[in-house]
Parts: sequence; structure tokens; C-alpha cells
Amino acid sequence: MLNKIEQNLIDLKFNYEEVDGNVWLVNEDERGFENIAVMYNAPLVVFRSVVMEIPAGEAAQFALYKKLLELNVSDLVHGAYGIEDDKVVLIDTLEYDGMDADEFQASLDSFSLALTQHYPLLSVFRSK
Repeated sequence: MLNKIEQNLIDLKFNYEEVDGNVWLVNEDERGFENIAVMYNAPLVVFRSVVMEIPAGEAAQFALYKKLLELNVSDLVHGAYGIEDDKVVLIDTLEYDGMDADEFQASLDSFSLALTQHYPLLSVFRSK
């Protein structure tokens, strides 16, 4: 029997690969999904994508952090930007037991929207 995560991926017709028993990687360029990890970590479903590396230099880092905080409050309905191991990540969580297909799709759609709309805003901070 499939778990709810894999069933949602199938029902919503996402291209994915199972990385291990509790991690799936969604890749669908035409729909704006690139390397979005979906992980089951009871009791949560965690959506995660590495966006970029943090640039060198305090001024650039400060400007990037400010922009990420602004985007968190103004543009993200699901999830938030964060920092992990010198990388900017986009993350969202849902409660597994209460998760339905609409919530699951909304989280992935939010990721797609953020990654495509925010790319021009964040790309200026990428190291050359």
C-alpha cells in the first residue's frame, strides 16, 4: 500500500523518484519544480529545496538576508526561506495525518511560484 505522499505524487501526476523509503525528489522543469525534496519525518511532511549558496561578503549577505525576510512576509503563502550550511533553502511543512491532496499541491505550487518569481530577485546575490 502506498503512503499518502507517494499517492499524492501519483494522483497529481508529478514526475518524481524515490530516493529512499521516506524521501522523494520532484523534478519537473516545465511545471517549475527542480530538485524539491519531499520527506516524511513523522508526524510531518517536509518540502525542501536548495535555492542558492550564500554570497561572500558581509554587505552582500546582509542585503540577501533582508531580501529573504521581506519575501517571507510578503510573497510566501506556504513555507519560508531559511539558511542551512551556507545555503539558502526554501522549506514548508504539513501535518501528515491531516494532509490532503489540495494542501499537498498548494505547497508544491507555492514552491514553484517562489522559485520562478523570486529567481530574478535572488540571482543578483549569486557569486559570480
